Amino acid sequence: MIFQMPMHSNPVLRRTSLAVWRAWRTLKLRLRSSVAGASSGPGSLDRSEELSVASNENPPHTPVMLKEVLHYLDIQPAQVVLDMTFGGGGHTGAILNAVPEVTVLALDRDPTAISLAQQLAKKHSGRVKPLLGRFSELETLLSGMDIKPGSIDAVLLDAGCSSMQMDQAERGFALSKDGPLDMRMDGERYPDMPCAADVVNTLDQQALASILTAYGEERHARKIASAIVEARRVNPITRTQQLASVVAGSFPPAVIYARKDRLHRPAHVATKTFQALRIFVNDELNELHSGLCAARSALKPGGRLCVITFHSLEDRLVKRFLKGEDLSNLDQYHFSPRKQSTRKEKWAREEKHVRSSYWIPVEKKVITPEKDDVQENARGRSAKLRAVLRR
Repeated sequence: MIFQMPMHSNPVLRRTSLAVWRAWRTLKLRLRSSVAGASSGPGSLDRSEELSVASNENPPHTPVMLKEVLHYLDIQPAQVVLDMTFGGGGHTGAILNAVPEVTVLALDRDPTAISLAQQLAKKHSGRVKPLLGRFSELETLLSGMDIKPGSIDAVLLDAGCSSMQMDQAERGFALSKDGPLDMRMDGERYPDMPCAADVVNTLDQQALASILTAYGEERHARKIASAIVEARRVNPITRTQQLASVVAGSFPPAVIYARKDRLHRPAHVATKTFQALRIFVNDELNELHSGLCAARSALKPGGRLCVITFHSLEDRLVKRFLKGEDLSNLDQYHFSPRKQSTRKEKWAREEKHVRSSYWIPVEKKVITPEKDDVQENARGRSAKLRAVLRR
């Protein structure tokens, strides 16, 4: 197997944790030295299964915070909008229906999502332009369409995993659905890119614990990493529910559903492990930073940016980026919560950010879903929306 690194990563942002970056290098070396076709992941067992398009039997995609997005983007007729995470097309569809003559550039790294965008493009002739690629590839894609920097009126960036991906067991994102332990958002675009099974079966205990700590904020990372290493000595871990069982087995039975989500419902102890692996496999934080930089370049002065995040790592990165912080100079755990500082230090920092920022906040406080929306769409319960104007 030929190891392929993520297409674009800020060299310093890669070092979210030195141990995590070493994990990438370790995975590279070990996969290169493995016997061809003997991958520990689903490549040799389950990758022959083709990625299916979302089933018609699945419930329709429910976009997160739709009313808020339409309000804060404030799209006008005939404007050009960039939807950086097309997903199931919920936001794009609503924009097309709400605003006449608007053109939407629909970006997604998932070929399945792009196939849906192409269908929508046929329905709305000339108003939807699908773009297959990652955030880090966006500037090249726009240049190829002869779209110049500073020419787009509004940008929506809906980070995280789409409901469509979570609902497909064969994609390997959901611990509640048994499928190959894959988690690659790009699908089969880069078949040599390591999947989640490659990670859990190849990296040593220290590297696994570092990933769970950095990207899952998992307090029991060492315990879980130890359980994974012990389990894979018996059999390779290649299925989602197999991994969920391994993680659960490292805790007493009474603790398995002791965690609660924002609706105070039981949450499985493996939830943070799955989050960490997904972020690591897809290089999500580096891609998010690349996407924010690309959005800043693409927007015209006065253009609007709405960013939706779903967990604290994403939100901290977005918050600091919009304040004008230089993310390349942050500490190796630069997405961790800040230490308490004095009021004078806070004022000095905020004043500096206001002077250096590219952005004007539309709302000073983060926007969260209404209770009724959370009840209708539980997956959006952790969503946070930040809305800004480009200076």
